[in-house]
Amino acid sequence: MSTTERRQLVVASHPGLSLIKQCELLDINRSTIYYKPRGESTLNEQLMKAIDRYFLLHPYYGVERMVDYLNKDLGYRVNEKRVRRLYKLMNLKTIYPKPILTTRDATTYKYPYLLRNLKITEPNQVWQTDITYIPMFRGFMYMAAIIDVYSRKILGWSISNTMTTKWCVELLEDTIKAHGKPLIHNSDQGSQYTSELYIGTLQKHEIQISMDGKGRALDNVYIERFWRSLKQEKIYLNPPNGGVDLFKKVKEYVHFYNTERRHTEIGSVPPDELFFNQKMVG
Repeated sequence: MSTTERRQLVVASHPGLSLIKQCELLDINRSTIYYKPRGESTLNEQLMKAIDRYFLLHPYYGVERMVDYLNKDLGYRVNEKRVRRLYKLMNLKTIYPKPILTTRDATTYKYPYLLRNLKITEPNQVWQTDITYIPMFRGFMYMAAIIDVYSRKILGWSISNTMTTKWCVELLEDTIKAHGKPLIHNSDQGSQYTSELYIGTLQKHEIQISMDGKGRALDNVYIERFWRSLKQEKIYLNPPNGGVDLFKKVKEYVHFYNTERRHTEIGSVPPDELFFNQKMVG
């Protein structure tokens, strides 16, 4: 039984079992049941929204440059400590337009990046995954998604108010159950994706593991482009008012993105057309 099917068994007003107990018995992440946004102070929420919009356009802006932007351009008075904490809370990782030439300890590379010069010719050859911060009318939540690189189809996604490894593994397992497994799985070096639980799940399914070099601008570009489209075309225009509203808006947009939105990089067709037609041919 998939995580989605197990979530449907939860009864909000069960006379004998609390929501927490039901989630424990069904082995599901309770944060995905509540859809309760996380909250920060009013100032921090304002800063996070401003940071998110600007970082989306300038992902090479580190903490120091973002502090300058917030203070000098927007008129805030904030220090590096506050902005650094918000970067971490928002899961923002600065990328660099040029290669970093300083030497790194070899342990920073958990697994090699396998996509360089790789010709991607079919669905389920390469998947990319990532987590992003989603601003709301009040508070914020996180979204994880998995994209098929060949077709640009969003194969799976999930909303949560925490970034747990278990949540990411549930999404991966549900996506494999729905679409089969990829040959290669690519991610950044976030703690969720380098954890024993996540790596073990990939190895169990005999999936090749590819990870971005830290600060590499183009390594996870396809999922980053989806985040930009989602936020600019849906979230920013009408901020979700609560977790359930966010879920509905994301569901609507993903359906539009997969079935109607044409992508010039894949021949001006929607992702579903390329994904399913190519699988039929194969």
